[in-house]
Amino acid sequence: MTHPAWTPGDWRARPATQIPAYPDAAALAAAERRLCAAPALVTADSCRALLHHIKTIGAGDGFLLQGGDCAESFGGFSAPRVQATVATLQSLAARLGGSVTVAARLAGQFAKPRSADTETRAGLTLPVYRGDSINDFAFTAHARTADPARMVQAYEQSATTLTLVPGNIYTCHEALLLPYEESLTRRDDDTGAWYATSAHFLWLGARTQRIDGAHVEFLRGIANPVGVKCAPWTDPDMLLRLLDVLDPDHMPGRLTLIPRMGAAAIDDCLPPLIDAVKSTGRPVTWCCDPMHGNTILTASGTKTRRVEDIGAELTRYFAIHRAAGTHPGGVHLELTGMDVTECTGGISRISDADLSARYETRCDPRLNPAQAAELADMVAKIALTSPAAA
Repeated sequence: MTHPAWTPGDWRARPATQIPAYPDAAALAAAERRLCAAPALVTADSCRALLHHIKTIGAGDGFLLQGGDCAESFGGFSAPRVQATVATLQSLAARLGGSVTVAARLAGQFAKPRSADTETRAGLTLPVYRGDSINDFAFTAHARTADPARMVQAYEQSATTLTLVPGNIYTCHEALLLPYEESLTRRDDDTGAWYATSAHFLWLGARTQRIDGAHVEFLRGIANPVGVKCAPWTDPDMLLRLLDVLDPDHMPGRLTLIPRMGAAAIDDCLPPLIDAVKSTGRPVTWCCDPMHGNTILTASGTKTRRVEDIGAELTRYFAIHRAAGTHPGGVHLELTGMDVTECTGGISRISDADLSARYETRCDPRLNPAQAAELADMVAKIALTSPAAA
């Protein structure tokens, strides 16, 4: 796939959301120059290899497992933590059985979309925390100021992380912080195509899907496999328009659709999207994100997710695909290799009262290894069930 008229910086002429305002333009330019000169984190060949795997999965053979941190952090980084998450993903792949392609939310998942630009505490209003590649979690004016040097730190930590990740595991993250993504986009000498070398697989989040917007403009030009999050509010006609922009050539393996509906909404919201895509004959791969639509607040205001809700959405996801005659493709989980207490229920029997014991996430709650294993076993059991029995 080539886009002769496209360049990595074309997004700058489009409306942009979820990108911070950097107060120091000179510092931003300096950080971008450093990243432009830095070695690629992934190769074009490895991106093409993943695209081939996703193409095969979309055709009905194999399974895609995406998983890892909600948001990586600088302070929580260590080799044992990375290795624990990798080991958890490898264990889940073994539990799922068959041919499983793993794409880890590692080595680049440092920025997070937010529903508001500011946060107010005790009468003080500051910019919202957007992830460690942008600002700091501490609630001070200095910490919450967007600092472009943090992009360079995110790159350096990603490079170190990749030395701890086996070569048969790919990496993925949301394409959110476009100055970072543009700076790490390289033209492949062999094909002339542009590749985002920050990760093998990038996805378009639910909050950045404006057809004429900056994020769609950036993603349409890269040759990596690309994901599209599908929310309960995703309109089938708009989704088809979006797919036409991102994949005008209808290339198998190019697009993965990632519904994140919630257990209560999936029966109403997913079938129309499947039907719309089927009607076009477009080759896509489906991959269920049962995490983001099932986030709740406890009575004390702690953000959590119930394993039972996650499992319920996964169960309905498989049933809906079987009814439609389409391949369910894969699952997308936020998880960690550490024994955290962030999601409730499941085999760990974590209650709301237990959450404070080891609640470490700065953004969304993650599954611990036991909870993730429980869900993988459930998915494996569903996958072995005949369509007639389902």
